[in-house]
Amino acid sequence: EISVRDWSSDVCSSDLAFNGTRTILQLLRQSRSIPQGTSRDWPLKPERGLMVDNGRKFFTAAWLRDHVKELAYLKLNYFHLHLSDNLGFRIESTRHPEYVSAARLSKQEVTDLIALAARYHVTIVPEFDAPGHMDTILAKHTDLKLVSNTGAVNNGFIDLSKDAAYTLIKDIYDEYLPLFPGPYFHIGSDEYVSNYSAYPQLLTYARAHFGPNATAKDTYYGFINWANGIVRAGGKTTRMWNDGIKSGDGTVTPAANIIAEFWFNIGLTAQQLAGRGHLLANESWDPTYYVLGGAKPNVTWGYETWNPDLFQGNQTITDKSRNLGSLIHVWCDNPNAETETRIAAGIRDPLRMLAQQVWGSPKLVPTWSAFASVIGVVGRNPAWPSAAQPGNLAFGKPITVSSTETPSFPGRNAVDGDYATRWSSGYTNNEWITVDLGASTAIRRVKLTWETAYGRGYQIQTSADGSAWTTIFTTTTGDGGVDDLTTLTGTGRFVRMQGTQRATQWGFSLFELEVYAPTQRSDRKSVV
Repeated sequence: EISVRDWSSDVCSSDLAFNGTRTILQLLRQSRSIPQGTSRDWPLKPERGLMVDNGRKFFTAAWLRDHVKELAYLKLNYFHLHLSDNLGFRIESTRHPEYVSAARLSKQEVTDLIALAARYHVTIVPEFDAPGHMDTILAKHTDLKLVSNTGAVNNGFIDLSKDAAYTLIKDIYDEYLPLFPGPYFHIGSDEYVSNYSAYPQLLTYARAHFGPNATAKDTYYGFINWANGIVRAGGKTTRMWNDGIKSGDGTVTPAANIIAEFWFNIGLTAQQLAGRGHLLANESWDPTYYVLGGAKPNVTWGYETWNPDLFQGNQTITDKSRNLGSLIHVWCDNPNAETETRIAAGIRDPLRMLAQQVWGSPKLVPTWSAFASVIGVVGRNPAWPSAAQPGNLAFGKPITVSSTETPSFPGRNAVDGDYATRWSSGYTNNEWITVDLGASTAIRRVKLTWETAYGRGYQIQTSADGSAWTTIFTTTTGDGGVDDLTTLTGTGRFVRMQGTQRATQWGFSLFELEVYAPTQRSDRKSVV
């Protein structure tokens, strides 16, 4: 029996109790019995989670549901859906179906996702980006594109000097504010105009609405406050990116009750924003940005050095309570660079780095390389869809590898039931990976799913003690892909793939190493 209590003034009691059940789940992942005792635990930051750029790349409802459960397992409670951008508008619309992408979420799928998230104590936050990043919308409303004084047309900027621009954006707010019952609504507002002198119509509009001393930038600031009024009338708090809020470029000031999400050190500093009265969220691109086909979170620095109160540009704020927390951000600038499966694998470890840092409990180990073993012990949430076949004796079992293992691709990836993650060795012919099955058993089948760096020559070996090895299969003509060795005869507690000849300039790399006893059939489907 274990009593788990979470203490925090920022989270309701039901969230505290739920977090306690996650602690128990993580303990049960390690053992069927739990030592008696009391755990007192609480989060450093009230907001902890994930953002996905569903605007540029469509993420299926199933992928999103899987990650609600994954977030909850890690005691992460915030899921930000960036639903519109230059490459897509990814949610069904009854008011404006003309600009909705073919690949999109239905409102029912979103409603179901929100209901699931509520059961797992995860808040869903929608973002509809404006007045920039509106290419998809403006492709169907070309008359609202912002045109410069040279006649250059900006396909992603809406012309805020036109009343119809506000009508169109208000339609978005009015349609989706009621759909999302959570406390927040994100208006984006990042990366709008950089050279306001090129758009004299914005200056004319500003002076007509904000006085003779107004600047062209005041049209942008005025939009923010106008949008904030609609969001607050809908019972929610507005969130926006920080980069557009600067000093000395306008007479209008964005309302202090808007949460500023600080992603880059452009404009006002984090401390200046807090001084203006804004609550902040630390969305610093380093170490939280996962860019498809591009930059990835520096998890070593993130775990060993960074903390959620260290903002981009090495900035801090005096009152840390004004920083709500942080997220891992999946940005899809190059949407076809990675599949959903690859992304899920790629953000697994960064999410765990973030979970440790924003929860803020004492670290079990000081280094990221040592933390990798903690990640392996805690594993995925129990509902995570696994590619592991029933009867796979190697699934989730302890792994040891040759001393030249590549740190970014640890051995545990080869037994995690995920064909998107991989183990990669060093660059010699004598590399190996060993799985400890826990008890001696007969071995009939070993399945190796190779990455591009496969083994031209390798052996399958068994051992009772991990020292004396018996070779039960050998080849020097491997051709990669999947080697499903179904007629093996061997016995042992330990099974090893011993490399003898690399097929490429790289080492040996396996997506999965699976082991089956003679009684296990090879044609059964996986069960989640």
